[in-house]
Amino acid sequence: MKRGFLIVLLSAVVGGLTSFVVVRNMTESQTQVVQTSEGAQYRTVNLTQDNWPDFTYAAESAVDAVVYVRVKATESGQAMPNSIFDFFFGMPQGTPQPREKVGSGSGVIIREDGYIVTNNHVIEGATEIEVTLNSNQTYPATLVGTDPATDVALLKIDASGLPVVPFGDSDKLRLGEWVIAIGSPYDLRSTITAGIVSAKGRSMPNYTGEFKIESFIQTDAAVNPGNSGGALVDKSGNLVGINTAIISKTGSYSGYSFAVPSNIVKKIVYDLMDFGSVKRAILGITMQEIDDKIAEELKLSSRNGVYIVEVSKSGAADKAGVQKGDVLIAIDSTKITTSSSVQEAVSRFSPGDKAVLTILREGKEKHLDVTFKGTSQENGTLAEDGSVAFYGSSIKEASEEILKRYGLKNGVEIVELGPGKLKEAGATEGFIILYVNDQAVKTPQDIIDIVKKSKRAVFVEGITPSGRTGYFGFGV
Repeated sequence: MKRGFLIVLLSAVVGGLTSFVVVRNMTESQTQVVQTSEGAQYRTVNLTQDNWPDFTYAAESAVDAVVYVRVKATESGQAMPNSIFDFFFGMPQGTPQPREKVGSGSGVIIREDGYIVTNNHVIEGATEIEVTLNSNQTYPATLVGTDPATDVALLKIDASGLPVVPFGDSDKLRLGEWVIAIGSPYDLRSTITAGIVSAKGRSMPNYTGEFKIESFIQTDAAVNPGNSGGALVDKSGNLVGINTAIISKTGSYSGYSFAVPSNIVKKIVYDLMDFGSVKRAILGITMQEIDDKIAEELKLSSRNGVYIVEVSKSGAADKAGVQKGDVLIAIDSTKITTSSSVQEAVSRFSPGDKAVLTILREGKEKHLDVTFKGTSQENGTLAEDGSVAFYGSSIKEASEEILKRYGLKNGVEIVELGPGKLKEAGATEGFIILYVNDQAVKTPQDIIDIVKKSKRAVFVEGITPSGRTGYFGFGV
């Protein structure tokens, strides 16, 4: 009797485990290759519930962090006549009268304390910027900084505890993956559309000759005028791009929309927060994509990578040992397939950052250590007037006249205050810096050297333009 009971119990347990394994295998995402009796093959995929396109969580969690951006700009109008004769007989000689122009777009809240990312073309030329939240609260916005090369701009409103969209990893997006676009097309606020990732690393023709960094995410989510600056969000509610452009003969959506990848946006906005400008890494190469002729000459097995046409003398690539005729196939772990992928990879680095370049030379793979260089606006850069760049501002050794006025022997003057850490810390133009981290300073180079050694924060003591002792500090 007991033996029979144990057999029944054991059978039940085994049956339950078997059922669990079968159900689990049936519900997990699996790809299976099936061969027909005729010899043809086709693939089937078994998707989990998580892989079905349900956008409710992503939409509901992100929509409150996408804002409506309204801008006012002034543009020159037609000249008004100076007299009635000018009016009747043409050729008015008066002064062109300014006209107010109103435009709109979208933006995405990326920090609870009011930082909002949008497109540069949305706020370009604006004299007044206004932001309306999804809750219909309206705030005046100040412009922190812009980067025309990536069409990214950063705004700030005086608010706290705001909803945000967390940054996602745009590199992990896969072709065919579902995404949603959120914005205010044609003033229809908080509009949500869905589509798939159609392509990555897209660039568009540049007819202006301006320097551009373009490695767009292409989607078929419907995007129209007013969506610019809005969010491209994955199924988990993470920000994977900022909607920027469409290709259309009519000016309206025609099936193609483009977004700046979040990994580029993230680096740009943090630079704008910290410095007021973008600290862009420069590799120092001229390149072209690999065609059949190059592939045949170099006996390449793949068209991936870019061909190095020229190496800038004393540039980062030159110092790393890159040569004309090399093929660049990877930067760190990022595989290089096109010129756009090089731009995207390099744009994530800052001047002074290190990486490993993987190149092909004479059929052999080599790994080269590179230290990226920057543009002329890095800390310590000397300007023509003798001033030195320092976190978006300019500093200069105080003149004898200034020192005499305040009864000082030495000091460094803030001669120009730009967007960046000094301005955010409360510094003013004309402030005389006497001590940095309790160390006396005489020249701008003294300050640069002390800041380079600072691990956490910088504390500045000096004299305000009114002659009083002043202090300010900022993190590094």
